[in-house]
Amino acid sequence: QEQLVESGGRLVQAGDSLRLSCVASGRTFRSSGMGWFRQAPGKEREFVAAVTSGGSTVYADGMRDRFTASRDAVKNALYLQMDSLKPEDTAVYYCAGGWTNHIATLRTTRGYSYWGQGTQVTVSS
Repeated sequence: QEQLVESGGRLVQAGDSLRLSCVASGRTFRSSGMGWFRQAPGKEREFVAAVTSGGSTVYADGMRDRFTASRDAVKNALYLQMDSLKPEDTAVYYCAGGWTNHIATLRTTRGYSYWGQGTQVTVSS
């Protein structure tokens, strides 16, 4: 059974850093992209970052300067390093396993077939 499990979310203060992890089991994503999305209360789920199987990264506008996405093919894992966190970064962060490496598609939820349960990140001011 395919499963994505996120970890690393917690309460932090503005300006702090966090590293989220996502480990996939039951399925590898060696030939497709993996991504991070987030959803704040009352808002739609939004794209954060994605990494293709070849290691190329893509970020949502305005996130490249503070967020760094990476993946480890051996561990079948995806990571998101978040620096200089702001209160507006507060959200549930979701890991997703894709079916494509097409960058434009990976920017949308349509590019993914598998989703984790999410990990809560709360940034206090």
